[in-house]
Amino acid sequence: MSEWKDATLGDLITLQRGHDLPKSKMKMGNIPVAGSNGVIGYHNTFTTKGIGITIGRSGNLGNAYLYKTDFWAHNTTLYVKDFKGNDELFVYYFLKNIDFKSFNVGSAVPTLNRNHIHPIPILIPPLPEQRAIAEVLSSLDDKIDLLHRQNKTLEQMAETLFRQWFVEEADESWEKRPLSSIANFLNGLACQKYPPKNELEKLPVLKIKELRNGISDDCDFATTEVKPEYIVENGDIIFSWSASLMVKIWDGEKCVLNQHLFKVTSAEFPKWYYYLWTKYHLDRFMAIAKAQATTMGHIKRKDLDNAMVLVTTEDEMVQFSKIQTPIIEKIIENNIQIRTLEKLRDTLLPKLMSGEVRVKVT
Repeated sequence: MSEWKDATLGDLITLQRGHDLPKSKMKMGNIPVAGSNGVIGYHNTFTTKGIGITIGRSGNLGNAYLYKTDFWAHNTTLYVKDFKGNDELFVYYFLKNIDFKSFNVGSAVPTLNRNHIHPIPILIPPLPEQRAIAEVLSSLDDKIDLLHRQNKTLEQMAETLFRQWFVEEADESWEKRPLSSIANFLNGLACQKYPPKNELEKLPVLKIKELRNGISDDCDFATTEVKPEYIVENGDIIFSWSASLMVKIWDGEKCVLNQHLFKVTSAEFPKWYYYLWTKYHLDRFMAIAKAQATTMGHIKRKDLDNAMVLVTTEDEMVQFSKIQTPIIEKIIENNIQIRTLEKLRDTLLPKLMSGEVRVKVT
């Protein structure tokens, strides 16, 4: 570690506050506008050339985002104005490893002041080791990104085949049945009534926010002693029926199903069948929820009863399943691999940045 230098964050990089750009002032273009929590829109000009990095300055503090193309750094961010000769990718991972929330200087709105974080004491490895560290972490991220893109393609394939079979080339002799009859839509628990007894007998609570963004460190927990049907595993079909409607193959860790979510299962039909039929009706369900006068739109059981599906013959279902089941299973397999790689990356990140784990420099 003798070649690592004691320094401050300000020695590594110079951060600059972003630039104001109200949505009403955005002009049509393909330049991403980088907000505190990622891209918030597009514009026709940029403030910062890629490769560039932002961290959340206001609202969402400290989240680091990497932009490989030119972008507009919004005033809700701090962006790296000067890398001072350091490796850009290393700096990105280095910033991801810092918990900036403890430097909040805001009251009503969390706020980060660059003058307060520039003096943070750090250790800086030499440039060759920076590049080696970045290569290890980016190779994991590249694999994760590849799997995500593969899953997107697989989802599109499954939906295209489904529409071909059941919409474009549907057989008029096929039986029509309500969506509610082909699967069980189990509503979740009021999980606050099931608090964990101790640190060992607890599971994360799957709410709408977690369904969209994944389980976070500040999630709620419930006891493991709920009925098994309320336990959600990777690969289960989850349907958010309130507020933010979505249907998703759950791709996270084991957790407990919260209210406002359906766990969709069937003893009669294969997973691909009830998953794709539920997705097929999602636009209609969203229109129903939007038409309601309440601020939190939702669908009711009767909406599941009114959504019709087509049921093929048993032989046709078997033939369709030979094509669709491997696609869905591959998506689930990829999701498991993604979580494994993410866990490895997140475990390595602090160890590499502290020098606890060293990489060979070639």
